[in-house]
Amino acid sequence: MIAKRVQRIPSSGIRKFFEMVIGMEDVVSLGVGEPDFVTPWPIREACIYSLEKGYTSYTSNWGLQELRDEISRCIASDYGITYSPEDQILVTTGVSEAIDLAMRAIINPGDDVIVVEPCYVSYSPCVIFAGGKPVPVATDPSTHFKVTPEQIEDKITGKTKAVVLNYPNNPTGAIMKKKDLEAVADVVVERDLIVISDDVYDKLTYDGEHTCFASLNGMQDRTILLNGLSKSYAMTGWRIGYAASAPEIIDAMLKIHQYTMLCAPITAQMAAIEALRNGREEMLAMVKEYDRRRKLIVKGFNALGLDCLEPKGAFYAFPSIKGTGMSSDEFAEKLLKEQKVAVVPGNVFGACGEGFIRCSYATSRDAIKEALERMEVFLAPKG
Repeated sequence: MIAKRVQRIPSSGIRKFFEMVIGMEDVVSLGVGEPDFVTPWPIREACIYSLEKGYTSYTSNWGLQELRDEISRCIASDYGITYSPEDQILVTTGVSEAIDLAMRAIINPGDDVIVVEPCYVSYSPCVIFAGGKPVPVATDPSTHFKVTPEQIEDKITGKTKAVVLNYPNNPTGAIMKKKDLEAVADVVVERDLIVISDDVYDKLTYDGEHTCFASLNGMQDRTILLNGLSKSYAMTGWRIGYAASAPEIIDAMLKIHQYTMLCAPITAQMAAIEALRNGREEMLAMVKEYDRRRKLIVKGFNALGLDCLEPKGAFYAFPSIKGTGMSSDEFAEKLLKEQKVAVVPGNVFGACGEGFIRCSYATSRDAIKEALERMEVFLAPKG
């Protein structure tokens, strides 16, 4: 009864461990990538006022005009590129929907899509759901998990349609500097490809400034820029994302959005307007705290003998557990069972993630210290 393409895709490895934690007592979770901050009060207040004023209807399929205006303004201010809010910006129900829409809008049956791994668990399944074939490109600590143009070039075939990039990266925390992305852009132009760029962690960049791929010379019309408010404004449950691209691509995404989702919730859109208009100060304060936690957790992992590169963005550390002799699954399951510390096995982010674990530091410094102390006990010689 079930479609074969659905049957062959496993359930989310992240959610698997999230479900295991539910109901367990005294668990320190470094698992799910969700800020521990509550959405700042002015943003919540905007939502409350919208309800009091009776804003409970559908919005345009595109999203509220006022929100699209703010998104356009923010992109222009941050990256110096202009998208028309009339036909180049689509408000989506989280970035997850935007990823799905982007894939289905451009992929024909049999198209290859290059997916840089380790990566967010949704990319390859969404390629498959759209009828395409995900082609993984493995990165590793030797390049600080940065993809090279040569790696992409090596995977291109006559069927290659697009490349998926996510920097700052989930799960590694890697970033790409402007010169690195420009080298990738040369390949994109030469081989006539589309880039799906997931920039949801753009504001969580600790080493210099984020480079938006769409802002590179000649890349705006070749890029589907995806972003949202979940991570940077602590608005995961509000489900507000957006896509910005050429009018013909956004129009195609809109068609699918019209028939499957209709529109993002109006109250969440009203809150998002407040976040983009007046929430920068609170957002920057959260980023500063993530930076403190980042340094704490990386220092702790290396002290435990778990080699860990310093993440330059997002809010994840990706330490190696190869020295323990355990697989990623075995390590994560035993750590949860024996010390009640939840982490995510690195292999759920792609085959090259085997031998690593993903640990979110979007939790308090006290929780991080407790997790490190429990891991020290876990790693201590037995007997």
